[in-house]
Amino acid sequence: MQAKPIAAKKQWLFIRNVVFFTFTSFGGAQAHLALLLKYFVQSTKFISEEELLELNALAQVLPGPASTQTLVGIAWKVGKLKLAIITFLIWILPTAAIMTFAAISYALLDQKQKFNDILEYIQPIALGIVAYGAWKLGKKVLSSQVSIFLAVGSVVATFVLRNAYVFPLAILVGGIISSAIETPREETELRVRLFSNLNPKKLIYFLGALLLFALVGAIINRTSPFSLPIRLLENFYRNGILVFGGGQVLVPLMFTEFVEMKHYLPSSGFLSGFALQQALPGPTFSFTSYLGALSMRNFGYGMWGQILGGLIGVIGINLPGLILVLFIVPFWDDLKKISRIRHSLSGINAVSVGFIIAAFILLLIPMGFNLIFIGIMIATFLLLNFTKISPPIIVLAGILIGYLF
Repeated sequence: MQAKPIAAKKQWLFIRNVVFFTFTSFGGAQAHLALLLKYFVQSTKFISEEELLELNALAQVLPGPASTQTLVGIAWKVGKLKLAIITFLIWILPTAAIMTFAAISYALLDQKQKFNDILEYIQPIALGIVAYGAWKLGKKVLSSQVSIFLAVGSVVATFVLRNAYVFPLAILVGGIISSAIETPREETELRVRLFSNLNPKKLIYFLGALLLFALVGAIINRTSPFSLPIRLLENFYRNGILVFGGGQVLVPLMFTEFVEMKHYLPSSGFLSGFALQQALPGPTFSFTSYLGALSMRNFGYGMWGQILGGLIGVIGINLPGLILVLFIVPFWDDLKKISRIRHSLSGINAVSVGFIIAAFILLLIPMGFNLIFIGIMIATFLLLNFTKISPPIIVLAGILIGYLF
């Protein structure tokens, strides 16, 4: 009888720590991992350090937001599905609400110029952050000729093809190539044991749902009569399936599709929203709520339509990753031992670096040869690379300078 109150108390303590984590998690996925260790391992021991690192590794292999998937995976281990969903909502909604409000404020006619003035210096800061992300990830990932080839190939493919589907195809090819080259011949017995543990009906339902969503998405993406909210949901959901590497890779995907291809919003609005996101705690993927809301406004929708766009953005981009992690976590102990999965990650990361480089170039072109902006961009990169100053502080300083001057 006493076990139930103890379990309930543990879950409330877990929810409290999720709230703390949500409002202190600045700095992206790498910084988030340190906070996850603090809030859920060291202070309360909800899971072990080994379990946390394994969940983080799983999130890196899967498409979608790594921090969100790791946090949801921890919640599933502590309290199964109900606690996982509650945790997901606590984690994504605050930042998504702020970004939706920012998009509405940006879009209001009497506030647009003021918003642009305040965020004038934020755009080059955002580019400096993207450049720093490419540099740091590139030093870690581009350690072989194969990885360099994959990164360069993804940059070229981005500029030559100019199609949203270049991203998933390049990621798939990169993973296949690195897995084929780096994986030793082994594991036949392990694979048999792994798949014998799967429930065939659940696997069929899962794969069937993915194929159905892919078919419906393909129809919507090629058919103009569908309303903008439906097309946005397809855009975000599809990209949620295809994003490997977290928020840094989300930027080139969203920029290519929403600005370059479909013209849902201008590049200046895109950069302003991305930079503002860097100043907020919580998941980087909540940037999509800004994109959804501003896209709706630019096509004539009112405030409630913009709120709907913000909700569509954050739910659509996160839903595939949430489904995947909740499906895979129960048998991750066996799955993580398959080296083909493990070795595919190096190719996926190499392609991701290429996407970040392509994003930097695409975002730099609209800025032109403004010497002040270029100086701010270089200063941002140097501060991040040679000091311990975090991106939120630099972004807040940029906002303050824009407000004062």
